[in-house]
Amino acid sequence: MAQFAFFATQPNIRAALRRVGVMLALVIGLSGCEPPTDFAHLEPGGELVVVTRNSPTTYYIDGDEPTGFDYELALAFAQSQGLTLRVKLAYSIEELLNILEAGEAHIAMGGLALTDERAQRFLASQSYFQQKPVVVYRSGDSRPRSTEDLIGRDVIALTGSSQSSLLAQLQTQQPRLHWREIPGSDSLLLMQQISDSRAEVAIIDSIELRQQQRLYPRIAAAFVLDQPQHTVWFLNRVPEARAWLQHIDEFFATKANTGELDRLIERHFGSTRHASRIDSLTFQENLRSDLPKWESLIKSVASEYQLDWRLLAAMAYQESHWDPSARSITGVRGMMMLTQTTAKELGVTDRLDPQQSLRGGARFLKDLLRRLPQDIEQPDRLWMALAAYNIGMGHLEDARVVTQRHGGDPHLWEAVRAHLPLLQQSETYRTTRFGFARGEEAVTYVDNIRHYFATLKLRILPEQRQSAPIDMADWIPSTLNQSLPSAL
Repeated sequence: MAQFAFFATQPNIRAALRRVGVMLALVIGLSGCEPPTDFAHLEPGGELVVVTRNSPTTYYIDGDEPTGFDYELALAFAQSQGLTLRVKLAYSIEELLNILEAGEAHIAMGGLALTDERAQRFLASQSYFQQKPVVVYRSGDSRPRSTEDLIGRDVIALTGSSQSSLLAQLQTQQPRLHWREIPGSDSLLLMQQISDSRAEVAIIDSIELRQQQRLYPRIAAAFVLDQPQHTVWFLNRVPEARAWLQHIDEFFATKANTGELDRLIERHFGSTRHASRIDSLTFQENLRSDLPKWESLIKSVASEYQLDWRLLAAMAYQESHWDPSARSITGVRGMMMLTQTTAKELGVTDRLDPQQSLRGGARFLKDLLRRLPQDIEQPDRLWMALAAYNIGMGHLEDARVVTQRHGGDPHLWEAVRAHLPLLQQSETYRTTRFGFARGEEAVTYVDNIRHYFATLKLRILPEQRQSAPIDMADWIPSTLNQSLPSAL
C-alpha cells in the first residue's frame, strides 16, 4: 500500500492510476488471451466483432452513445444477419490490421482504403465509399501546388495509412521526397500538428478534411494527390470468410440500391458541403470568446425542453451570434430572434431577456417537431422543423407539395431542400397555398445550423480522443505486477 501511496503523488501518472480500477476489473475477469473469432461458428444470435479506429468519420462516443458512419453501417449489417455487434478499438492503423490478422476480429473497418498490399493480405469487400487523398497546409503559409512542391517540406502522414503507401509510390518518381510518419489512427493528429505549425504539410482523406476542418478551420486543401480510393471492409483470408464476404457485398448492394447508403452518407457528412472555411474560423473564435458566457444557461433551457443543448446553441448562434440584444431590419429581436407575434404566442414578455428568448425558441421548435407528419423520421424531421422555424410551417408544407409534384420524396430533407428555392419563382409559388417564400434563405439557415451543431458535437474529440492503453507493467509496483494474468 505504501507503494501505491507513492505513485499517487506523482502528477504525471495520477490520471493513469484512476484508470487502474477499471483496467484491473477487466484483467481479473480474463483467464487468458481472448479466443480468436471464428466465421465457421458465427450464427444468428452470435456476436460479430469488428475492429475500427476512433475518429469523427468512423466511430466515436457522442455523450453516452456510440456513433459514426462506419459504426452505423456495421450495426446495420450485424442486425441484418441476426447478430449483435461488438466494437474493438485499435490505436494505430497497423494495430487495426494486425488485430484482424490475428483472428481477434471478424471484420476490419473504419475508412480503410483498398491498396495493393492490403488486397494481397486480406479479403476485401466491394467499395461502399470513395475518397481522395488531399494535401493540406496551414492557410497563410506557402501553398504547395504539385508533388514537386512537397520536396524539402516537412510532410507528415499516419503510419501504415494508404496515404503513406501513396507517398512511397510518389517517391519512386520524386526520389528527394521525404515524409514523417505519425503513429495513430486518427487524422486529427495530423490536423493538429499542421495547425500548431509543428509540420508543414499533411496527407489526409478528403472526407476527413471536410469533417475535421470544422475543428481546425485554418487548415486548407492545397491539391488532390491521386484518383479516388475505394473504401472497403477487410476480412481474413480463410475459407469460411468468403461466404460472409458475399453477405457483406449483398448488404452493400442493397443499401446502395435502396438509397439507404446515400442517406447514411448525407446524415453523417452532409453538413460539411456548404460550410465555408471562413465561417468555421469565425465560429471557432466565437466558441472561445462568447459561448462560455451562455453555455450554462443554454444547457439548462435545453434540458428543460429535452433538447440537445448543442442544437439549441447552434440555433442561437445562427439567429444572433449569441447576442441577447440582437435586432434585425425586420424587427425580430433577442438571442433567438423572435417576432412580436411569436413571442406573444409563446408567452415571452421580454424578447431581450436571454432566458425567455431561449425558452421561447426551444418551445417553438418542439411545437414544430410535434406538428410535422408522424411518418417523417429523424433526422429529416429535425431539419424540416428548423426550416419551418425560419419560413413557417405553411411554406414548408408548400415545399413538400412541390417536391412531390416533381417526383421527390416529401419525407426526406434532401429532396425538400432541393425544391425549397422554387418557392421564390413565380411559376411555382403562384401554384402554392401560401405563395412566395425565401426558400433559399431557409436552405442556408438549416445548412448553417447543421454545420454549427456538428462542430459542437465534434468539439471535444481532440481532448476525448482515446489513446493506446498504458502498459501497467512499466509502473505498477512489482509485487502487484507479479500477480497479474499474462493477458496483460
